[in-house]
Amino acid sequence: MDLVIRDARVVDGSGAPSYRADVGITDGRIAEIRREGDGPRPTAARTLDADGLALSPGFTDMHAHSDLALLRDPDHSAKAAQGVTLEVLGQDGLSYAPADDRTLAEVRRAIAGWNGDGSDIDFDWRTVGGYLDRLDRNFDGQGIAVNAAYLVPQGTVRMLAVGWEDRPATEAELVRMKDLVAQGMTEGAVGMSSGLTYTPGMYANDSELAELCRVVARYDGYYCPHHRSYGAGALAAYEEMVRLTRDAGCALHLAHATMNFGVNEGKAPDLLALLDDALAAGADISLDTYPYTPGCTTLVAMLPSWAGEGGPASVLTRLADDATAERIRHHLEVMGSDGCHGVPIEWDTIEISGTGSPELAGYVGRTVAESARAHGETPWVTARRLLTEDRLGTTILQHVGHEENVRQIMRHRVHTGGSDGILQGDKPHPRAYGTFPQYLGRYVRELGILSLEECVAHLTSRPAARLRLADRGYVREGYRADLVLFDPDTVAAGSTFDEPRTLPVGIPHVLIDGRFVIEDGRRTSVLAGRAVRGPGRPVRP
Repeated sequence: MDLVIRDARVVDGSGAPSYRADVGITDGRIAEIRREGDGPRPTAARTLDADGLALSPGFTDMHAHSDLALLRDPDHSAKAAQGVTLEVLGQDGLSYAPADDRTLAEVRRAIAGWNGDGSDIDFDWRTVGGYLDRLDRNFDGQGIAVNAAYLVPQGTVRMLAVGWEDRPATEAELVRMKDLVAQGMTEGAVGMSSGLTYTPGMYANDSELAELCRVVARYDGYYCPHHRSYGAGALAAYEEMVRLTRDAGCALHLAHATMNFGVNEGKAPDLLALLDDALAAGADISLDTYPYTPGCTTLVAMLPSWAGEGGPASVLTRLADDATAERIRHHLEVMGSDGCHGVPIEWDTIEISGTGSPELAGYVGRTVAESARAHGETPWVTARRLLTEDRLGTTILQHVGHEENVRQIMRHRVHTGGSDGILQGDKPHPRAYGTFPQYLGRYVRELGILSLEECVAHLTSRPAARLRLADRGYVREGYRADLVLFDPDTVAAGSTFDEPRTLPVGIPHVLIDGRFVIEDGRRTSVLAGRAVRGPGRPVRP
C-alpha cells in the first residue's frame, strides 16, 4: 500500500463507538482496515504512527463562502487546517455562476463584503459548469486546496432573468429561471440556495421558489435557504420553508439554522418541535449551524428590501438623498427592516469586522454605536457614511445570538456543521478559522454537549448523505481517503474574536485522496481538491 496509518482510534463517522485499528491507503482510497488483534497488520511504503490520535473522515463545511478564496489562495489553511476536506459553495442565493457580463458585475459588487471585489480574479466562466471546471484546472491545472461542491444561487438566477425589481416574475421569466436552474444542475450543482433577506432573491414569492425547487428535486438535489427571518418572524419563516419544500417534493437543508435576537431567546425547542413533526410526517430535512452566538454579514444587508431594488448603484443613490436616507433610518431603527429580520436595529450589537477601503480601517473592531460616540454623531450618520464611502463593502458581526439555543440545536439528529465563514475583512468572525475544532474542543471535550463519535457523525456522514455522496463521509474500505487525524485531548480552535485568523491546535494531519494537505501541523504544497459534482441528470420524472 501507499500508506498505513498505524494504531489510530478510528471514529468512523457512523456514530458507533470508536475502535483501534490500522488503516491502509492505496491510490487515494481506503484499502484495508485491520482492527487491533485481528490478524496480520498491513504494510506499506510509508507508515504513520497515530497512537493517541483519532482518525475520522474529513469534515464537510456545509455552508462556506470560499467561492473566490479557493481560486486566489492555494494555501487556504483557514479551512484545510481545521480538517475540512469539502466545502459547499454558492450559498445564500448569491454567487458568480450562472451569469452574463451585466449580472457578473452586479453580483461582484453586491457581495464584495463576502469575497472581495474580485479584481484579482480572471472571471473566465459564465456557467455553473464553467466555474466547476475552473476549480479543477486552477493553479496551472493542479486544482484547489480542498474539495468543493456548488449550489445554484437563486438570487443570481433571478438577477439574470428578472433583474433587481421587486415584483412577481412573468411566465416567460419563470421559464427562464427554471431552465437556468436545470442547466446548473445538469452541469454538476448539488442543489439550489436562496438568500431571502438579500436582494434580489428575497423578491421571489413562494410559488416561484416552489417551481424552482421542483426542478432541483428532479436532479435529487436539495434546497438550502437562508430564509426570510431569523428574528421576529423566525418560526414562521422556518414553517414556510418546510411547507414549500414539502409541496415541491424537494429535500430541505436549513442554512445556519439559528434562533437569534431577543425575541427568540429560549425558543430553540419550538424550532426543533417543528422539525420533528415534519420529519415524522416524512419530510427530508437537514440543517447546519456554527458553534458561536454572533452572526456575520454585510452592513448593507441590514437595509430594508425596498432600498435594494435596482441593485447596488440604486442603493447608493438612495443613501445620497437625505429624505430617502431618513426613511431608511426610520425602517431600521423604529420599524425593524426586513433586512434586519423584522427587529429594530441595535447599533451597539453591530461590530464592524472589515472594510473594503483601507481609509475606513479605523472603524474595524468597534460597534457602530462606539464609533458614533467617538465622532459625536448618531449611529445612523456613522452607518450611512460607512455604506457610502465603502461602496457597500463593509462587513459586520451582529451580536444577537443565545448560547442555549446554539447548544440545543446542535444536538438534533439532522444537524450538520457549517462555518458560514466570511474570509474577508481585517477582523472576520472566528468561525471562519475555528468552527470544526470548536465543535470538537469546546462542545465535545469541555462541555460534553455531544460525544466524540456523535459529533464526528454530524460533521462527516450526515453531510455526505445530504450531498448524496456514496464514497465519502465514513472510514470504510473502498471509500475515498479524505481523512483527519486529531488529538481529542488537545484539539481546539485557535481563532478568537480578538485574533480571528489564528489556526487551530491538535490537528496534525489532514489527507485528501490519500495525499497530505496538512502534515505534522503544517500546510503542504499539495492541491488535492477538486469540484464534487451532483449526478448531472434527472433521476425523477
